[in-house]
Amino acid sequence: MSVFAIGDPHLALSCPKPMDIFAGWSGYQQRLEENWRAAVAPEDTVVVAGDISWAMKLEDTVADFAFLHSLPGRKLLLKGNHDYWWTTRSKMEAFFARQGWDSLGILHNSAQEAEGVFLCGSRGWIFETGEAADALVVAREAGRIRRSLEAVPPDRERVLFLHYPPIYGQQVIPEFFDLMREFGVRQCFYGHLHGPAVSSAFQGEFFGVELRLISADYLKFAPLRIL
Repeated sequence: MSVFAIGDPHLALSCPKPMDIFAGWSGYQQRLEENWRAAVAPEDTVVVAGDISWAMKLEDTVADFAFLHSLPGRKLLLKGNHDYWWTTRSKMEAFFARQGWDSLGILHNSAQEAEGVFLCGSRGWIFETGEAADALVVAREAGRIRRSLEAVPPDRERVLFLHYPPIYGQQVIPEFFDLMREFGVRQCFYGHLHGPAVSSAFQGEFFGVELRLISADYLKFAPLRIL
């Protein structure tokens, strides 16, 4: 059994907003399905790190989540900045249950065990236009990351997933790295960045944490095996 990760699939089966108009996204949903089925087994786990569906309301996501459910493996869903359909955990879990989508779960300010480690997740935050980070927003997001990391039993390995990168260009959110160091996080995966923004993505070790970009287009729409 393995753990995979991929971010930003931007599914548009539920609404007419495909990504094919952007370079590198031609036929992306078919490519994602083919690559996913070639790599992921039914017993595997896949973290989907935000920007999942272009639908605006939860009830409008049916086609997108039916597609995800049809793919092999357990899927743990993280909130992205374009997931406007996102609502409370209880409402989403009830919605999935009514549809019989038992392969879909929520990874949001929480943790899930897979392959002997704990997968932790939250949206995070970053500013892309150079303005100073808002202290209240950063504090709120740091609190959510803390709740996710605290949900893990003591002395167990934690892997952190964020939608936003914790470092982007010259911008770093030290509060997030302080938490990773406090809880012994050695790996952090993030999405959000596409196209030209990928050139500013930091990948590698930063203050003892190995960072990796997992945006779908960056991964050529192939889930990345991480465990």
